[in-house]
Amino acid sequence: MKPVKFTTLSLIACGFIFSSCDDFFDTAPYDQLSPSTFWKTEEDARSAVTACYDKWSNPATGSTDILFADCMSDIGFNYSNASNYKVVGNGSMTQAATVKYYDYSTIRRCNTFLTNAEPIEFADDAEKKDLFAQVRTIRAWRYFQMGFWYGGVPLITGEPELSDDAKLPRDTEEKIKQFVYSELDAAIPDLNKKPAERGRIARGTALAVKMRAALYWGDLDLALQAARAIQELGLYELEKTMDYQALFSIKGQNSKEIIYAMQHVSNTYAFENMIRMYNNQDGGWASMVPTQNLVDMYEMSSGLLPGDDGSGYDAAHPFANRDPRLAQTILYPGMEWVGSDGKKRIINTLDKTIDGNSNADYMDAADNSSRTGMIWAKYTVPLSQYSASLGNENTCPILFRYAEVLLTIAEINVEKNENFAEVYEILDDLRTRGGHIAVNRAKYDTQEKLRELVRRERCLELAGEGLRRADLLRWKDTNGKMLAETLLNGTLYRMTGTVQAGEPDRDLRAVINAPSDGNATLRKIEDRVFRPYNRYLPFPQAELDKNPNLKQNEGYEK
Repeated sequence: MKPVKFTTLSLIACGFIFSSCDDFFDTAPYDQLSPSTFWKTEEDARSAVTACYDKWSNPATGSTDILFADCMSDIGFNYSNASNYKVVGNGSMTQAATVKYYDYSTIRRCNTFLTNAEPIEFADDAEKKDLFAQVRTIRAWRYFQMGFWYGGVPLITGEPELSDDAKLPRDTEEKIKQFVYSELDAAIPDLNKKPAERGRIARGTALAVKMRAALYWGDLDLALQAARAIQELGLYELEKTMDYQALFSIKGQNSKEIIYAMQHVSNTYAFENMIRMYNNQDGGWASMVPTQNLVDMYEMSSGLLPGDDGSGYDAAHPFANRDPRLAQTILYPGMEWVGSDGKKRIINTLDKTIDGNSNADYMDAADNSSRTGMIWAKYTVPLSQYSASLGNENTCPILFRYAEVLLTIAEINVEKNENFAEVYEILDDLRTRGGHIAVNRAKYDTQEKLRELVRRERCLELAGEGLRRADLLRWKDTNGKMLAETLLNGTLYRMTGTVQAGEPDRDLRAVINAPSDGNATLRKIEDRVFRPYNRYLPFPQAELDKNPNLKQNEGYEK
């Protein structure tokens, strides 16, 4: 993606119009563009489209939302309450403090482009159609995000002349959904099969938006249709030429598994938040970290779950003999690590002191120490790929990848109670590419058992990529309750213990204490609550103040 020009951004965002009887105001400004001097050429249109891409995944927190969002679920935690992810995770969010998915800034840019760029003539009409389709896809994504997280929102597709014209009541979630589908259906045929340049939306991305939206909204046939269409493009495949972990490094950015990644370039349009991924001793803030809940979900190397009879699970050594994907997803105590000083060390987040010296990575050593004693391996390995500041990076967080497509197909097959052979094949591919064993067909031989497995595999495969809370909201148990009502209610705990640095086996170094009344306080991270009305987020107070016609979601009223 070409670097964003912020003078153009200002124009698109604010829609400046300069007109007056005074000759001074009739003069074109030199530091800004106006509609009378813009919207004339192909290059004007291209620049305006580029402006629509700025933080299009989430205008409030940008690409970082992909990494932060699992903090709103059972598998992630945020201690600092950055951008209010913590309060959503523990259920204490209010209209005064909530994650902000409600934002019309990108939609406004898209509407401005779609309104003003139509008269521009292009030498190649296919390019013009492609640009318009990119913008319509971005607008559809933003309405999907707001529709899913808030329910009904005002549907604005033009350029309101006055601010009061945008103070509209909420349209229904069904209307938002149908608009998203219709926009994507209009855009998909006009999009290039392959992007014109890296970072541009192509057909696969729009289909992935449609697939995820339809899956989240429960339109399974539509989601399956979109997933199959992505397969038929023949452009994407599971990454098997490098380690699973490497897929999320700078090295993996050209992988055929990636359908779309948010684009960043050092010194030009840098990703500034890698510092939030690392622990205290390496100068990081540990703002988004995995939980013990996620660790407990991984199978043993035998394919049995830790709680199964004969699994061989040892609670004192919870990382031993586990699914190899655990060590490729989470950095846990006992592992070897090359720190910011270039020196090798053993990760130790369990001991307050090491050899009589304070341990900067101890879980309570500082506000920026990981409270769970772990950090994500995704995007952090190796540390040497980043700058010393951890804030001027070309990290490109992945928004869509082919593994999600396969898991969507597997989930829908199970829900439709058909094509189990394909489900097994998909799960085997995902498991074995990470070094694990194939699915035990005899153990997972019914729809109910296979549903449980597919849901767990989706969590493990996509952990740390921001999809977990939405899954817990849409998945139901046998009584029809959201899984969030069970998994997001209760106390979040962490492990305590010690690290035996002299132990040669990486996965035996951490010795974990058994839970007891004596260590309950030390183990406790926070209490979490989820009420049925937490299915939707509260509208931020600032938005309610700006739009008196915007009705707050049930349960959050003052």
